[in-house]
Amino acid sequence: MLKKDYSKTKKVCKVTFSLPATAVQDGAEVRVLGDFNAWTWQSGLVMKAGKTEYTASTELALGANYEFRYAINNERWENDWAADAYVPSPFDGINNSLVSVSAVVDGELTGKAEGGKKVKATGAPKAEKPAAAAKEEAPKAPAKAKAPAKTTTTPAAKAKTDKAPAKPKAKETPKK
Repeated sequence: MLKKDYSKTKKVCKVTFSLPATAVQDGAEVRVLGDFNAWTWQSGLVMKAGKTEYTASTELALGANYEFRYAINNERWENDWAADAYVPSPFDGINNSLVSVSAVVDGELTGKAEGGKKVKATGAPKAEKPAAAAKEEAPKAPAKAKAPAKTTTTPAAKAKTDKAPAKPKAKETPKK
């Protein structure tokens, strides 16, 4: 299984590899070998044994796919059962596991693994957007002052706006 934790400050992703203990014999030494460590046992990531799984972590540069496999006692190979995808290796009939570490463009993760699986990630960083060029505005002409509205009313105009008192309603007689 792969767990990805994208850095908010660097252009890297911390990838944690895990292999279930059921895939490994007791007392075995397990390492992650791949593109990122030249496929050599000596430079392979040493996996720590836990109760249910073996784990190891490393930081990988963004924007690339990395092939890898688990080497057990430098004799037997295992693929990651939950890899992003699988790709043919140079050896006939053998596939390598693939981890896809997406690039970040405008705060969004981009890309898919070669096998077409969408990449899932947590803690994706927000990429900095380039600052927009400042627009030069022509100086605005001062606004024209408006004349104050007239507030005086003549007695005749005032009389038109005053409402006449409402007429009382006629009483209705009950219907039989």
